[in-house]
Amino acid sequence: MIRLDDVAVSRGGQPILRGVNATLEPGLVHAVIGPNGAGKTTLLRALFGDLPLSAGGIEMAGRRMGPGRLGSPFRKAWRDALAYMPQDSSADLAMTVLEVVVLGRLGRLQFHVDDETLQAAMARLDAADIAHLADREIGSLSGGQRQMAMFAQVLMRDPLALLLDEPVSALDLKHQIALLDVVRGETRATERVTVVVLHDLNLACRYADNLLVVADGTLRASGPPRSLVTPDLIGSVYGVEVEVLHDSRGSPVVQPMGRAAASAASRRQMAAQ
Repeated sequence: MIRLDDVAVSRGGQPILRGVNATLEPGLVHAVIGPNGAGKTTLLRALFGDLPLSAGGIEMAGRRMGPGRLGSPFRKAWRDALAYMPQDSSADLAMTVLEVVVLGRLGRLQFHVDDETLQAAMARLDAADIAHLADREIGSLSGGQRQMAMFAQVLMRDPLALLLDEPVSALDLKHQIALLDVVRGETRATERVTVVVLHDLNLACRYADNLLVVADGTLRASGPPRSLVTPDLIGSVYGVEVEVLHDSRGSPVVQPMGRAAASAASRRQMAAQ
């Protein structure tokens, strides 16, 4: 479990996040949603210990990180328990995909890479549906393929928590689904905490157990998608009119409304009153 107590982050004297309180339970996928510039990436970087807290604290595995607790020994111990995949992750190295994935266990590697490590790396590549690319140089892959390779490397670390910033941004629909299927399956099988930033609201509603809605540097709302996602909430956070439908599994589906459709809906609502 990870607990955030009144977490605040400032940069250059300007507040970026403030008053964030949340409990992130293990075995669940927690999706962070919100408009551009709301503070989603800042939240992930604060969790990873990449940005110092200006107030509040974060508790994880018996440790508490607060303002001023990012000294070298503490920071290393904190990060060793986490796997963070930034939005702009890349690997322009003269290495094969398999070698890049094996680096996920860099802290435990010896001069000789044993068979167990190689088998684990191939299993991660297979889960990411790119095992056929194992011998290719990472720099020769498409952006989406590199994204999948970097995700496989993240899984190799066997962390207490996964922190993924827009992991599907460079992927086509097939690989978005494949990656998020693996994220959810790994999260439940290992009982780890997973926090993933997603821009696609429908993917967030489909794959997340819990949503964290960030807007204007605050946690506006949190909870299961089915009970949380409403036209009023999405409209107030994103400044757009939407319909919220539900798919065959009961997951919310957010449908943006054009001006004409929105006006017609407003007229129907007024007529019904």
